[in-house]
Amino acid sequence: MRKEHLELVNHIKTLTKTNNIDNISRTKAYLSYYHQHPEITWAFLASMVSRNAGWNITDLYTPVIAGLLSKKTRARLFSTYERANWLIFSDAYPQLLLYQFSKEQGRPLFHLLQSFNTSLYMLREWNYFWTNRNGYRLMQAQIINEQNVIQRPVIEQPFYRKNVFGRLPYLMQDYFLLSAVLFPKREGTIIGSYVYDFSNLTKRIQLGKTLAVKLFAPNNFMGVLDFANTVEPTGSRSEYEYFLPTSDQKFRAPALRTIVKPIEHQDNIRVDWSLSGGIKSEWLLYPEVKDNDRTVEHFYRKRKVMGRIWQVKRLVWM
Repeated sequence: MRKEHLELVNHIKTLTKTNNIDNISRTKAYLSYYHQHPEITWAFLASMVSRNAGWNITDLYTPVIAGLLSKKTRARLFSTYERANWLIFSDAYPQLLLYQFSKEQGRPLFHLLQSFNTSLYMLREWNYFWTNRNGYRLMQAQIINEQNVIQRPVIEQPFYRKNVFGRLPYLMQDYFLLSAVLFPKREGTIIGSYVYDFSNLTKRIQLGKTLAVKLFAPNNFMGVLDFANTVEPTGSRSEYEYFLPTSDQKFRAPALRTIVKPIEHQDNIRVDWSLSGGIKSEWLLYPEVKDNDRTVEHFYRKRKVMGRIWQVKRLVWM
């Protein structure tokens, strides 16, 4: 490798490590990148999904969830959210930076993606985007790639499969649709989609594409962007619940950095997923999105039910 390329690779690795400290640093890095390169729409989607990961983490420390789940279960759920969030950033951010430096130098540098164990699928997609400027295709490829990146190290990893995805708390959450990805606006409205069957790769890809369609819809995009630009990420749902007419103190979440310290992750050698299974045709289908979005209404209704269950449990154990 030429000296200038080696220096660039090391510089990108340093920037990635610096911005991959915790959920908040990732959320900010994605958003900052999007402002510099708005043609890479996935960066904004990633920032908002990362915000949701932070909300899921601090939810574990609310009175209701802490009262319903054991400390060990909550620690394992935190590890799942954090590991997936960290892995996606460690894979995606070097790609984003290489595109940035390719723009600056006026020539594609995507052959250097091999230095970051990036899939050959994304190497081809970045080169295609450089030539054809098909933004939707690139965003779709990024969604497909990053969900495949976490499939083996998180979803299929024996510890998580046994202690998280095979356990009753996750199965109940999945069955009763208690988890959702939400995109708020400062005006007090929220859009989003339920997270269902999270361990299913194809359904996670479809969810990502559905969220993208909703996020970039003309009647949603500017409102969510305004929220992202003006509301500092703290990892707590209070970021957007401040704009809602009512909020439940039983679900009041603390700021993420007051309860969670940065985690040192082991970056194991990654296998190129695209060499073993290829791209399924169903991953490329355009998602069907319903106009009547009642996700947030149902989400908060179910949280109220959880709150009542928690109160009953407290009375029984008093």
